[in-house]
Amino acid sequence: MSELNTISTTSTSVAPSAASFADRLGQLRWPVITTAVVILVACAAPFQLVPFHTFQLAMAMIYAVTLLGLNLLVGHTGQISLGHGAFFAVGAYTAAVAMERWDTPYFATIPIAAAVTFALGFALGIPALRLRGLYLALVTLAIAIFLVPLLKRFDGLTGGSMGLTVTKPVPPAWTGLAEDQWLYFLALVTTVLSFVLVAGMLRSRVGRALHAVRDNEIAAEVLGVNLAHYKTLAFAWSALLAGVAGCVYTWVIAFVSPDSFALTLSVTLLAGLVVGGLGTTWGPVLGGLFVMFVPSFAQDVNQAAPGVIFGLLIIAVMYLAPTGLAGLAGRLAQRLGHLVRKGKTHAH
Repeated sequence: MSELNTISTTSTSVAPSAASFADRLGQLRWPVITTAVVILVACAAPFQLVPFHTFQLAMAMIYAVTLLGLNLLVGHTGQISLGHGAFFAVGAYTAAVAMERWDTPYFATIPIAAAVTFALGFALGIPALRLRGLYLALVTLAIAIFLVPLLKRFDGLTGGSMGLTVTKPVPPAWTGLAEDQWLYFLALVTTVLSFVLVAGMLRSRVGRALHAVRDNEIAAEVLGVNLAHYKTLAFAWSALLAGVAGCVYTWVIAFVSPDSFALTLSVTLLAGLVVGGLGTTWGPVLGGLFVMFVPSFAQDVNQAAPGVIFGLLIIAVMYLAPTGLAGLAGRLAQRLGHLVRKGKTHAH
């Protein structure tokens, strides 16, 4: 009798665990399927689109990588930056100077740009330890403001107001790809690797520490989280991703100038992240599409006042989706899943 009780107890304990495992597997299945479908569509896109649209999608992915870094800082750590366009510009200029002035192979410019922007972000993260909220926003805003005059001043290195023109990467003959397709796939590979890197980081101890800092700094410090270490780390990694995106931007555009990195770029990036969805996986992707396509759409609607149209669109999105487009998509998916489950229940 006791053996039967033991067996029944064991079976009842195994059943919930198996059920919970099945639930977790089901929850994981749809994100994996969605990601795989998006990547397959992205791989097929340059063979179906005209070169200009291929270029636009490549730029959207570049902005998505930039917003991925900004999301790591703002959405996952709770810091704020109004000067992220400056890190993007530093990465772009680092690649341009290395390619034009020092004849560096374009593939080698990515680690150089990453190292320079990582060091710059780490250096900025140290004084930012004593600041938060609006004070931190003002410091990062100041960096974006003085960067443009600084780039114009050192014309011997940066080309001044005229900027620098570089040679676009040439696709290897064995690929059989056109130039725009090759640049597109360079941007796609960079985007996928960046998202995989950040996803792994957020699932590790580092990600848990960053979330603890975001949710409650005092509680995080009591639990043993080194606030100084993780805040500077967030700034450094965020800047690194923006620098990598800036490097790929130089490959795709083949030209950099100070006016391309004005203050409006930093503001637009932050707006794009909020519209896409703070602290979400797909927020940077949707934000990158928003940053790339909405301004051009606003320009087509009203050439006299594109900024007004752009601002009204942001207000409309925030009114309809306060948690961003990714949050709206998540709620719609949950609603659809609920209706499907309800239909299956009634069918039985």
